[in-house]
Amino acid sequence: MSGFYGLDIPFLALLQAQDGPLEKGRATASIEVREELHNSWRYAHGGVVMTLLDVTLGQAARSSLPPGTGVVTVDLSISFISAGLGRLTAEGRVLRSGRSIVFCEGDVRDEAGELVARAMGSFKVMDKRAGTPRLAAGQGKRA
Repeated sequence: MSGFYGLDIPFLALLQAQDGPLEKGRATASIEVREELHNSWRYAHGGVVMTLLDVTLGQAARSSLPPGTGVVTVDLSISFISAGLGRLTAEGRVLRSGRSIVFCEGDVRDEAGELVARAMGSFKVMDKRAGTPRLAAGQGKRA
């Protein structure tokens, strides 16, 4: 299986993000912060850190769902705690997995284990076979 957890995501290939261990409701991923991923202060750009959290939380959410389903980000809130350099590792964890929304949290840490950022996110469950959001019972039709 190639790609990021078996998914073809060209942007992650550009960033050279690497997937890590995966278990139900938990995922990890990492990125080596190279010069072209720096901000003007020479630290990891916030967008790189945010992307790493987004895809790691999203994969944690996917791991809690049945085959043939995926997720799209509905909301992502990030607090940047400290500047990041070197290898950054994200861990995403499912807080609650519902039929239509999965709630996750996650952290990014540097090689020394220092907290770089913390996130909370919600992800809409998608039926990949139909290519549309899977509506929970009683939600009605999509507009």
